[in-house]
Amino acid sequence: MSPILSVRDLRVVFGGVTAVDGVSFDVAPGQLLGLIGPNGAGKTTVMRSITGIVRPNSGVIELDGQRLSGLPIHQRMRRGLALSQQLVRPFREMSVIENVAFAAGHQKTDNPLRALVTFSHAKEQARAKELLEMVGIAEHADADTGSVPLGVLKRLEVARALALGPKVLLLDEPLAGLNTSEAETLAETIKNLLQGGLTIVLIEHNLREVMRVCPHLVVLDNGRKIGDGPAEQVMADPVVRAAYLGAATGDAGVAA
Repeated sequence: MSPILSVRDLRVVFGGVTAVDGVSFDVAPGQLLGLIGPNGAGKTTVMRSITGIVRPNSGVIELDGQRLSGLPIHQRMRRGLALSQQLVRPFREMSVIENVAFAAGHQKTDNPLRALVTFSHAKEQARAKELLEMVGIAEHADADTGSVPLGVLKRLEVARALALGPKVLLLDEPLAGLNTSEAETLAETIKNLLQGGLTIVLIEHNLREVMRVCPHLVVLDNGRKIGDGPAEQVMADPVVRAAYLGAATGDAGVAA
């Protein structure tokens, strides 16, 4: 089966410092892949290169067989990428459900004329309600985004990304700032999203939850790939364990 997302020989240099050095990996359709590594490993730079926020010095990124090189962010999103960012920034003047409905109506807002002549938002509201139920925060639909806790905002960020109808969902540390119970519940929700055929790339420092929900890992360290394969096999590699813990140890529950 051909990969839905392919990264080949990606290299990114910032001010003479190589942040990503020849990284390559594939993501299969319907896969939940964990992109992990210690702080400063290059994970976020890789993800930002995929979305177009960062322009690589060299390398090829393909989505569903089509090159993304040179395309601006919005065109990459239209081709099937969606990003849920670590720092949640909802529209504060909108309710929870309105935030998701706005994202669900992106095809209308992309076209100002279409937006002006379209009066019914029932379809977007229905889709938003469905997505809020999917991520487990339907009871907060009418709440102001400034009044709900971080755990709800994290799920809202995922719902907004899903509203774009992506082929590949990129999640940048969705569990950051959550307590153990919240992190476990959201990780399980992310895993369940695969049932709809979605493909997910997850950056996360909570190694315990990554190991629990991600069957496949790609590990970076100092901008280079040091591991790629089944999760248990990758984390048993002494090179990977040393990068995380400084020494071989059996504790896979340590958050990097």
